[in-house]
Amino acid sequence: MAETPKIDHLIQQHILEHEMRLKHVDSLLGRAQQGIGKAGGDAAAELAQARATRDTLSSRVEEYRQRSPEQWSEAEFENEGPMIVWDNLARQLEKLVERIEH
Repeated sequence: MAETPKIDHLIQQHILEHEMRLKHVDSLLGRAQQGIGKAGGDAAAELAQARATRDTLSSRVEEYRQRSPEQWSEAEFENEGPMIVWDNLARQLEKLVERIEH
């Protein structure tokens, strides 16, 4: 019985980490969208690609929310793959925002 609260806590923590990254990415997307008019070249294409990646990752977060605790495996908590994708997306957007805003 003691395992259930621990798993529930790990699940909530995992989802919160994804949600925090989603909020950060959404903030960067908003900033990029505001300045896209003054940016030239391939900035619009970069923004569209970033939005598509964000949407894919966001659907995963929603999938995580819908899962029951029995559907989670310990390996998923240890798998940093999705977090790395969020972080890479945020870095790309930060560079895009910097180019647009300066």
